[in-house]
Amino acid sequence: MTIRYDRPVSHAAYLSGRLGQFAFLLFVVVLVAHRFGFMVTPYFVALMLMSVAFAVLAILFAVIGLARLWQVAAKGGGAAVKGIVYALPPLLLFGFATYDYLRYPPIHDISTDVIDAPPWLETAAVDQLWLRRPAEVGPEDREAQMLAYPALTGRRYDGALDRVYQAVSKVAQQQGIGIVKTEGVEKTEADIGDLPAKTEAKDGEEEAVADTLDNVPVPLPRPELEEEAPLFGRDSDVLLQGEIRTLVLGLRFDTIIRLREEAETTLVDIRIASRYGPHDLGMGADLAESYLKALDAELLGIAGD
Repeated sequence: MTIRYDRPVSHAAYLSGRLGQFAFLLFVVVLVAHRFGFMVTPYFVALMLMSVAFAVLAILFAVIGLARLWQVAAKGGGAAVKGIVYALPPLLLFGFATYDYLRYPPIHDISTDVIDAPPWLETAAVDQLWLRRPAEVGPEDREAQMLAYPALTGRRYDGALDRVYQAVSKVAQQQGIGIVKTEGVEKTEADIGDLPAKTEAKDGEEEAVADTLDNVPVPLPRPELEEEAPLFGRDSDVLLQGEIRTLVLGLRFDTIIRLREEAETTLVDIRIASRYGPHDLGMGADLAESYLKALDAELLGIAGD
């Protein structure tokens, strides 16, 4: 007589697989919808947190299922492993976001000029729902920025305003910054005295005076600010305001770039603010550094430090 042993079934393990699949599906759908502009950020964050909650439940039930497999050889080990695998993507994203939230200061607005930040030309009209951010940026926020990002400074180029403006506009397009409003762009039109002059050669032929490498803009350190720094910019400033989105998550940031001509040099500053929430998770500084390094490469041929 043959004796058959029926293995017990771990219902927790199979539930883990289903919960993990649901968490992963919700994660993908929400990510794609937000990245391509079909969902606003507050709903994106809320649904992502829901995906993380289901992923946590999947992990807990998977642990129970694997424990039952070890103790009484209950069926469901494969389903438990599947639940863990599906739960990993939303948990990893949540882990990285939590890590950045803890290591970066709770600020949403950064500027390369912390004393005289470029002013916004217009404020984006968006419904922030439950992800509201402070209306004003205080001195304590700028101090926190300086402590967290001491190397984030503007650039001074030994070049004319019109030439630097061309590079600034080109790099903005390359970095995915969509310019929505400008001010003072007419100041970047080259004067007739700045155009290459023509001289007559001895043999009667005209030769244009070519640009030399001495005219290439060179980044210089920002000078020490005077005690009485202007609060609202200057009439000679050129301002370009736009919008940029992060590559993967599609998070929206408002951006403004300021060009200021000083003593035959051009000073470039950038300001970036997250559109939702009081914390940008350090992404604003990353976007600013990326833009400034690309601008250095455009004007110098090498990335600036």
